Parts: sequence; C-alpha cells; structure tokens
Amino acid sequence: MNRRQFLATSAFGASELGAASAAKPNILIITTDQQFAESASYRIGRKYIHTPNMDSLAAAGMVFTRAYCANPLCVPSRGAMFTGRYPTETGIMDNDDRTRVHLDPVKFPMMGKIFRDSGYETAYYGKWHLTVPEKQPEIHGFAKLDTKMEDPQTALNVAAFLRGKHDAPFLMMASFLNPHNIAEWSRGQKLPLGEVGTPPPISELPPLRPNSAPQANEPDIVDTIRKSYQAAPMFPVGQFDEKKWREYIWAYYRLIEKVDKEIGVVLQALRETGLDKSTLVVLSADHGECMGSHGWNQKTILYEEAARTQFIMSLPGVIKPGTSNHLVNTGIDLIPTIADYAEITPPTKLPGLSMRAAAEGKAGKDVRPYVVVSDRLVQGAEVNGKLPTPDGRMLRGQKYKYTAFSEGKLRESLVDLDKDPGEMTNLAVDPKFAKILAEHRALLAEWCKKTGDKFVLPGA
Repeated sequence: MNRRQFLATSAFGASELGAASAAKPNILIITTDQQFAESASYRIGRKYIHTPNMDSLAAAGMVFTRAYCANPLCVPSRGAMFTGRYPTETGIMDNDDRTRVHLDPVKFPMMGKIFRDSGYETAYYGKWHLTVPEKQPEIHGFAKLDTKMEDPQTALNVAAFLRGKHDAPFLMMASFLNPHNIAEWSRGQKLPLGEVGTPPPISELPPLRPNSAPQANEPDIVDTIRKSYQAAPMFPVGQFDEKKWREYIWAYYRLIEKVDKEIGVVLQALRETGLDKSTLVVLSADHGECMGSHGWNQKTILYEEAARTQFIMSLPGVIKPGTSNHLVNTGIDLIPTIADYAEITPPTKLPGLSMRAAAEGKAGKDVRPYVVVSDRLVQGAEVNGKLPTPDGRMLRGQKYKYTAFSEGKLRESLVDLDKDPGEMTNLAVDPKFAKILAEHRALLAEWCKKTGDKFVLPGA
C-alpha cells in the first residue's frame, strides 16, 4: 500500500494498525490577492456574487470571522505569512522592501524551509512578491516552484502536482493573483488575466458600501493620504461618482468569481485523487480591498475592508464546520497553526498562536485580547508640496479598534466595532471614552515594547 492509498483509508490517515498516532496531513494553502473578508457569497449571499468553490470550503470548514492581515499591502503581508514575524520585526513595511530588505535566514527561517527540513515535500505556484529570490530554495525551502502570475496556469500546475506521486506529506501554496486586477480596472487599463465585460445598468449594480463617506472626526493624516493617493496615477478614483463606484464593486465581484473558478480546478483535483480526505486546506488572502469605503480603493489603509481577510480551515473529520470569532493575525498565526497539524516544533520567538483548537471547536473563549496590524503609506503623490509617508498601527481588541498614526494633529482613532462596524465615528475626541482610549493606547505601547517596535504613540 503506497502512502496515498494508506491515507485515503481514513479522514486523518490513521495508521494501518489503528494506533492512536496519526500520519501527518498534507497542507494546501490557497491565497487570493486583495480580497476583503466579506466579498464572497458564503458571507453576503448570491444576489451580486457567486463563489461556489469558496462556499464549499466554508461549508466544510471553520470560518474565522475576525481574521486580520499583518499589513494591508502585498509584500509586507506575505513576508509575515512566510516568516511568522511581524513586518515591524522583519523591516518589510512596504512593497519597495522586496528588493532592499535581505532577511537573515537563520533569524527568520521561512515556511517552506521549516517544512522541507521536517520531511515535507514542498511546492509553490503563483504570485511570489517575497523578499527572497525564487532562485534561492535553500532559503525559502520550496523544491518545486513556478511564480508566473497567471491564475489559470497556477491552477493547472497545482492540479498536476496533486495528481502526481507523493512519497511524503506535502506543503503546497497556490497563490492566485485575482481579484488584484481591480487595480488595473480602476485605471481603465487592460486586465492582465482577462476582461470582465461591460457593467450592467445602474439598477442592477451592487450598492455602495454603507460606509462610503469619510469617518466623522477622522485623523487628519488619513484625509491627507486619501488626497495623496487619489493624486497618484495608481489610484485615480477621486472623481468617481456613485455609478462609477458601483461599477467598480461589480467588476471586483466578477474578478473574485474568476479566481473562484480556478480554486474549483484545484479542489476538483484534490477530490479526484482522494487527497481531500487527508489534506488540511487553508483559504486566505494577503489583504483586503476598500471597495469605496470612506472614499478609498485598493489597500494599505487600516480600515476594516483593507485589513480584514477571509480565513478558512478545512480537514474532513477533524475540523468542525462552523464559524469562529477568535481573533486571528494571518501573518503571524499561519506557521504556528499548520506546524501544529504537522507535529512540527515552530522556530523559537514566533509571536503567533496556533488556531488548531479554535478550528476544531475546542478552544472555548478567545484567550487573545487583541491583534495588531501595521502599515506604511508610501504610494501616494505630493500634497501641498510635501509627500506624506506616515506609519500606522492598528490594535483590534474584543470590542474596540484603536488606530494611531505617526503624523498629524489628530493622530488616533477609537471605534466601537460592535456598534459601529463601518467605522463611521472616531470616539477618540469624545471625553466619555477617554479612559477606554488610554487603555488601548497602553495596550499598543505594551505591544510595541514586547516586539521591539519603535513607533511613537500619541502622547508619548
């Protein structure tokens, strides 16, 4: 009996002798690019979007409804996912750091190498955007690699890998590009992975985001950065009217449906080979997409739409289908979680937590009081003769969300996400919330000290 036949005999590959120990599961990580947590039909219904393949994973697995990226920008987020360390620790804070930051592979061992050194077969297909060159497998650890940013080919590569022979458990990454092409759509450019067609009449378009207006008492640097981004060629949405924003959301949903189709190719291969019974599947995204919230498109800013991502874990017979409100940082928690399932001891000093107990419905109350997200806004143009490049930090607690920036007169925001999920009102200016504001400022100061972050908080 080969390993595939052996693992196909049970949900978790129990040994032929029925011993209590189990074979290590395969691990398949599927990521989309720039997908907000709420932009799939399993979250918002099928009236405007239909994602049957994402829906199938959601139905079979645990959906984490409060999962946040480490940084709402491609390279910093991916750097965190593949090292398990905060962007503020690695120094990878913006996309330009892809070429100027060279990580110490001893201090920051990468996911692929951790698993390859532990006996896993490793493969990576799709978008890369990491600081380590693809030609250095001795550092990143992926033995099989194809980083062309062409989603149909990525799906075919992954399917071919799944249908091949496997003499060891595998860790495989399927890194899809879409719905990132919404960036080109906003500029009126040709979409690299194919067009989405002509938007329908306005009566058939999705509605505006309910929080499309700027936040009341918004930190002034946020408004400055909004103007800075909209003055740059990358973000030409300053003159979008209601119809154009609704067409934008329509196009964004079509791009998500395109990538969902490719995910279906991967899942079909998984089922055909019987590997679905022995493979932990993780579905996530590198970051979200603002979709017109507070007048923003794309990412980088710390509002929910950009910072919150989907995070689903599925393993038949092991992971309990349902939803979890445990706080997750997809950047720092991914390695500890998959290492837990693989019975691999993760590197020391990783700040993340394993989500295994939460995924299996065994965790009880969330033991994590908060998660922290960082950003550096550097992709804009000059405003009044000055190029703003502020840093930001976001601390999402169990009820409140606290955000602080390195520049501006009003540098912080406090939102009650239970009552104000759209972040429409900044409570930091309200004296009634002075105590809560101080508590969250202290929590962020505590986190900065613990992680070595040099960010200077308001009032410090």
